[in-house]
Amino acid sequence: MTDPSPDDIRMLKCFIQPPNGASEDASPENAPIVTTFEDIPPNGGYGWVCTFCVFMINVHTWGVNSAWGVILNYYLSHATFPSANHLEFAIIGGLSISQCLLIGPVVTKANDTMGTTITLLTGTALIFTALFTASYATQVWHLFLTQGICFGTGMGFTYLTATAILPKWFSTKRSFSSGLAASGAGLGGLAYNLVAGRVIETLGVHTTYRILAFCALVSNLLSSLLLKDRPHSHPHPAPRTLLNHRDLTHLEIILVSIWGISTDLGYIALIYSLPNYASSIGLTLQEGSVAGALLNLGLALGRPLIGYISDAYGRITIPMTMTALCALLCLVIWIPAHSYPLLLLFALCAGMVCGTFWSTIAPVLTDVVGLSRLPSTFGLICLTLVAPSTVAEAIALSMVGRSGYLGAQVYIACMFVLGALCLGVLRSWRFYEMERKAAGEAEGVGEEFPGYFQWMRVRKLFLVGRV
Repeated sequence: MTDPSPDDIRMLKCFIQPPNGASEDASPENAPIVTTFEDIPPNGGYGWVCTFCVFMINVHTWGVNSAWGVILNYYLSHATFPSANHLEFAIIGGLSISQCLLIGPVVTKANDTMGTTITLLTGTALIFTALFTASYATQVWHLFLTQGICFGTGMGFTYLTATAILPKWFSTKRSFSSGLAASGAGLGGLAYNLVAGRVIETLGVHTTYRILAFCALVSNLLSSLLLKDRPHSHPHPAPRTLLNHRDLTHLEIILVSIWGISTDLGYIALIYSLPNYASSIGLTLQEGSVAGALLNLGLALGRPLIGYISDAYGRITIPMTMTALCALLCLVIWIPAHSYPLLLLFALCAGMVCGTFWSTIAPVLTDVVGLSRLPSTFGLICLTLVAPSTVAEAIALSMVGRSGYLGAQVYIACMFVLGALCLGVLRSWRFYEMERKAAGEAEGVGEEFPGYFQWMRVRKLFLVGRV
């Protein structure tokens, strides 16, 4: 067998205790040597090709899906399906995201059995089928099956597969590459919000769906063929578990899950509601689509920037700060935004920080649980987001129906506040783990180190350091 490359493998040699019956003063030279391999990502190379592929997949999954906000505004304004109510339309948009998250374990199993390429191609076919058949919808339940379930399933096969692959190619540039790839959702949303708004006005909603279908088909097909999972350098890789529900009993996983649930409730409601909010203050359909497009432009600009800063200043600290900033923007700018220029300012600024969870979840989870547990833990986190994603826009629209947009705006801001608080506690947990391991290595008292809740104090939330 060919020796592993020194660029990919660090060899660590350690002495073990002598076997039973052996002399206690046996010399180290005679002790058996155990060689272990630590997998070192190349931190570049073909990884940048994979980054571009994941970027394009984000453009044609999340980016295309964000155009639903413009399509939704059209359906609400023109009563296309007279028997449908606002709540049903809101659930359709949430259903596409929740379905993507629900099939996380299935996607993990498909990758293990069919391989990366076949899994990605399956998702590509489902996305095209969903968008193309949605163009022929004549009843609202047709949209539940196409735009909701079928598109969400296809997005799960493509997006979840691509997201789990990318961190394996990078180490010190992991957050930057993930943020760069995640910016595709923003640029895709920018382009497809503008395209959808313009094409709906000129050619109709049915043609809009068909244009989205063929654009997604071509791009996702090429990306699926180019995107490669990195071969495992370890000669005997550990078997990968599909799901471990016991992870949800661990404090760190609970905190990440609550961060995801709360910010997803805010993020989905914000990105789908903004075009309709524009109409509620007297703006046109096209102006509403421009507001949605600027929100997505903010996503495109903010995600790689946040990723780059996270690598430098902390992969938990920076997402915590950006999540809190999003709540502040909702309260300070969105609530008084009753004019077109102020709404565009909010859309751009909020877009840079509102999608922090999806651009940083892979690096955060990698730091918390490690690369080997990333796929299964990510799938588990996705399952916890299924119900919130389904009802996020429905909750916001029901608030709008009762008391106008003010209640929904405050609610969305509170969701981001809750997410930031969870990351603040997770940050202190990370410091605790670092102190516990350092104490165990230095003094051999790792087992006697106090538990987290004994260690935790309010001042621990404000420790200075890069985590």
